[in-house]
Amino acid sequence: MPFLRRGAACLFNRGLATTTKISSYRPISIPSSRILQTLIPRGPVSFVRFNSSKKYNDNGDRELTDEEAEELLSELKKIWNNKELDTETIKEQYKKIFDKYEIGGLISPSSSKMINTILTDSSATRAGEKMENVQNYHKALMDYHLDKQDRFDFKDKENGMFNSKFGPSNGQTPPGIPPGSPLRPDVMLLVFSMGLLTFYVLSLESNEREITWQDFRTSLLDKGYVEKLIVVNNNLVRVIMNELGKNQPVHDSRTEYYFTIGSVQNFEEKLKHAQEENNVPEDLRLPVMYVQNASFFKAFYNILPTLLLFGFIIWSSRKLLSSSQGLGNGLFGNNAKQFKRFNAEKSVKIKFDDVAGCDEAKEEIMEFVKFLKSPEKYERLGAKIPRGAILTGPPGTGKTMLAKATAGEAGVPFYSVSGSEFVEMFVGVGASRVRELFKTARENAPSIIFVDEIDAIGKSRSKGRAAGSNDERENTLNQLLVEMDGFSTSDYVVVLAGTNRADVLDSALLRPGRFDRKVYLDNPELSGRKEIFAVHLRSLKLKDDVDLEDLKGRLATMTPGFSGADIANCCNEAALIAARHGEAFVDVHDFEQAIERVIAGLEKKSKLLSPDEKRIVAYHEAGHAICGWFLEYADPLLKVSIVPRGQGALGYAQYLPPDIYLYSTQKLLDRMTMTLGGRVSEELHFNSVTSGGSDDFEKVTNLAQKMVLECGMSPKVGLVNYNIDRGNDMTKPFSDRTSTLIDSEIHRLVEECYERCKNLLTEKSKEVGLVAEELLAKEVITREDMIRLLGKRPFANRNDAFDKYLAEKEERGEQAAS
Repeated sequence: MPFLRRGAACLFNRGLATTTKISSYRPISIPSSRILQTLIPRGPVSFVRFNSSKKYNDNGDRELTDEEAEELLSELKKIWNNKELDTETIKEQYKKIFDKYEIGGLISPSSSKMINTILTDSSATRAGEKMENVQNYHKALMDYHLDKQDRFDFKDKENGMFNSKFGPSNGQTPPGIPPGSPLRPDVMLLVFSMGLLTFYVLSLESNEREITWQDFRTSLLDKGYVEKLIVVNNNLVRVIMNELGKNQPVHDSRTEYYFTIGSVQNFEEKLKHAQEENNVPEDLRLPVMYVQNASFFKAFYNILPTLLLFGFIIWSSRKLLSSSQGLGNGLFGNNAKQFKRFNAEKSVKIKFDDVAGCDEAKEEIMEFVKFLKSPEKYERLGAKIPRGAILTGPPGTGKTMLAKATAGEAGVPFYSVSGSEFVEMFVGVGASRVRELFKTARENAPSIIFVDEIDAIGKSRSKGRAAGSNDERENTLNQLLVEMDGFSTSDYVVVLAGTNRADVLDSALLRPGRFDRKVYLDNPELSGRKEIFAVHLRSLKLKDDVDLEDLKGRLATMTPGFSGADIANCCNEAALIAARHGEAFVDVHDFEQAIERVIAGLEKKSKLLSPDEKRIVAYHEAGHAICGWFLEYADPLLKVSIVPRGQGALGYAQYLPPDIYLYSTQKLLDRMTMTLGGRVSEELHFNSVTSGGSDDFEKVTNLAQKMVLECGMSPKVGLVNYNIDRGNDMTKPFSDRTSTLIDSEIHRLVEECYERCKNLLTEKSKEVGLVAEELLAKEVITREDMIRLLGKRPFANRNDAFDKYLAEKEERGEQAAS
């Protein structure tokens, strides 16, 4: 004990005296934060505050005045110089001093032991005598403040959030190790004990060696090396060796032999027979013991499912109890959904200038952004911002991209989620996430919410639901309806949604007050396709002398019916084709190949057709081409090919239809006639027909059905519309008599087109042969080849863009020739 006092006195006297220089009484700082850094379980301490009126510096260290430093030094000297004090008295007086100056707490038992360990070491004592910085004093008093920890607040540097107060130590966990950590002594002791037990059990079994009955008899029993046998659980026999057997060089004295048996009765008979053959008297025969011994691993294996079940129940119960928001947030760790917030500076780089081909839709959405940025302009006239807008249209028309541009230019918080994120296996999770999303948006209002593929949760509640059932999607939809237009609605939270199935959405979701505006994005027209090509051509490496305006027009003309996504794919495919061929620039022919690939699929060079099949395909495609050439309302022909492409396409004809919105009866009939040209050509030039026209029949049947059922183009059926796409409703909207009439009218239209096609191809049989032979020779023929073989088309083209494209192409050809 005197040694402890002298060592501690050395620590404090030299430390404080050297640092404070009592003669000048300079203020010193007791580094409490350094002590705390050894005790905090996670993250460095960036702020330590004592709940006191005393003075502290910016580092959270207690600053002592000159007088306080002198008093503290004097009192410490009195304690450690008093050799009559025992350890407990020293602790009590020490506690009073540090309570007085609010720089510590009570020494815990573990700290006392630590001090003894440090100070009884001679090297530590010598190091303490040489200390010249008071900040090193915490080596001996590291754990002193533990009972006063409720006086500190901690702030984690990493997340900037105030953590809960570090609870007082119970003396069981060393400083710096959080409760439940694998480094806790009790946890480490348990792991060590289990490892030791496992090693012991394995070591016991590692000296065992399994042998057969034959080995047992020839090597052990017949030679008299066995003392006794032990039958364990009626299926295993352990062999106990006698001294003679253990001393044999071939047998390790530590090895225990055993063998398995099928039944005890057979084993006893075989053992009796073996000993009789060896002429062993009955009184000297081997004793056999029978025991029932449960294997540790077998017992553990038997109770493992029960342990896992109870462990899962306890774990899930604790998760549920620790959760504050219900089943979906506690079990399996599905905590409250953190919705990602986008902003123009970091998250989204797409602007409205990057969105082309949908000017009207863009203006609608930009108005929302303008309202949120400057609402005064609208509010002074009494206008209210629309609650939301739903973006509908075919896939690939730019709905999601328009939302990205909104996030990039909104200047307000933008939250984007998918409809499927609200659908979970737990009841109530979807509705809870909707509430959380709108709560976050209101807290950051003005803000915008974008729900992509809203049909995942917004389907109509009146269709396809069994009576009495409770659909989780319906609960989520109800919560969404309330949040968009309920008692807690915010005027400065705008909801945008995207879907390509607006027809299945609930009517309550689409009413004014929720989604006030319905913005339809269709496939772009010619001018829209030009703008989209202009956007995607920016990133491609083109020749310096290329006329960008001319290139945009040509590509837009060649891609009727393409969506924005198709155009983006074409540009990317063109760049890939140019790179594959080792070209330095992306040229026009690369774009043409890319367009063909998007329309008809990948060219199948490995699919080799026999000469007969190739001839049939050539006449089939020639039939289509001749019908299209000599029918007035057929689409302009651009190219015919018999090169296999895509899935099942052995040939194709490429046309350039204009952007039209009204189809006359004659135009539909001409299209049906042209579609049947392939099959009719096979009938006229071969002895039998093939299955190559199956896709043509499907197209013709669909056209005839639309004419009869939807367009009122059948005099007998009349001016009615029978929509046969009725979802889950399996009933027909017409009677059996009307059904028979519809069938007859569809057949009539198809038969009329068939006879018309047959007459045309019979009349133009020579021309069909010319085109077919040209296809067999070149595999691909263009419009110029058709003009060379057949002359100019007898009808004017009704596609101004196509005429312009042809004129420019001819002009370029003349310039190249000259």
